[in-house]
Amino acid sequence: MTSPAPLQGPQLRDRFAALDRFLREHQSLWRPTPFTERELPWERQYPELAHWLRQRTLAEADAIHNHPERLDAPAPYPQLAAQSSELARIGDLPGAAVAEFPPRLAVDVPGRKWQQIEAFATRLQFREAPGHWLDWCAGKGHLGRLLAHGGTRLTCLELDPALVANGQQLSQRLDLTARHEQQDVLAESAASRLHTEHTPVALHACGDLHVRLLQLASAAGCRQLAVAPCCYNRIQTTHYQPLSETAKTSALHLTQADLRLPLSETVTAGARVRRQRDQSMARRLAFDLLQRELRGIDEYLPTPSLSTAWLDKTFAQYCADLCELKQLPAPGLRDWDALEAQGWQRLAEVRNLELLRCLFRRPLEVWLLLDRALFLQEQGYRVSLGNFCPPQLTPRNLLLLAER
Repeated sequence: MTSPAPLQGPQLRDRFAALDRFLREHQSLWRPTPFTERELPWERQYPELAHWLRQRTLAEADAIHNHPERLDAPAPYPQLAAQSSELARIGDLPGAAVAEFPPRLAVDVPGRKWQQIEAFATRLQFREAPGHWLDWCAGKGHLGRLLAHGGTRLTCLELDPALVANGQQLSQRLDLTARHEQQDVLAESAASRLHTEHTPVALHACGDLHVRLLQLASAAGCRQLAVAPCCYNRIQTTHYQPLSETAKTSALHLTQADLRLPLSETVTAGARVRRQRDQSMARRLAFDLLQRELRGIDEYLPTPSLSTAWLDKTFAQYCADLCELKQLPAPGLRDWDALEAQGWQRLAEVRNLELLRCLFRRPLEVWLLLDRALFLQEQGYRVSLGNFCPPQLTPRNLLLLAER
């Protein structure tokens, strides 16, 4: 099999259309969430697959979670996995051969983040050399400094004044021509910050923050830009607002909950953190059984985020306190060990049933990115969408490159 190439030109619209069809046809498989629904609508349609998944252990689910396409499950799972893999297949953006970056630029940057920054920087191959970088939602400006270290001008925009001050100190220490400025990029005043000569870059700006950049940069006539989006659910509206004229005609209407699906990979975490996460979820699932009984209503009841201190309570106390918090009747005496064990069993079932949803994780992310790519194309840019680093470095490894 030949290596895939980045998507560009007519491929952007063609792939969007194929993904749109795939996601619309299978909405009943990826929209319902096993954590909140005790039985999923598709289980009656595919009883053999549902039974097979429900028999598996929590450890088995966790082992395959980040590669659901590799699971050898009953039909229609293999067919959907093959379709998903093919539709989400995108190649690497070509990397520039660059001299090693000065080590002093990496001071104060965590190792994994620095690797992401380096990978991002090596993929920015524009026909014209940028004359003024603009680091959007810059933090301390580590990305911008790396790009500008050869003497190019740099402006860094950041909301947090402490990060602005810290970034300015770092840039001055390295004797760079850089301005770090405080700016709420969602405010109206942000439009005046972007000019034709700027080349805006954004590495993992969340939701509305990177959407705002695409809109303002294209309106300002910026010749080039490079954006690696993140956290598509961080939007101020209840439903997703498509950007491109193509996506606006789609019958796929996404909620904030739907937009969380692309972000559902397990993150790298230590054993203690993973254990706390699992215990918290198992307890919530056990409490869910209890609250359905106490309310006499067989539906999920949202509960607030709880601090890890709640895990230090006995399970009986945990449930009693949560009942009080949600103004439910007192749970009374019961077999708490058996109920907690049911929560752990449900967690295993939930994680395994989620594997089917996970097949749609990357296709939905690519659909969202293609909406952004098509928007830029409509604004007169030549756009490429491709990987800038391996997914082990960050699952959000897709980069939009646009040049007028």
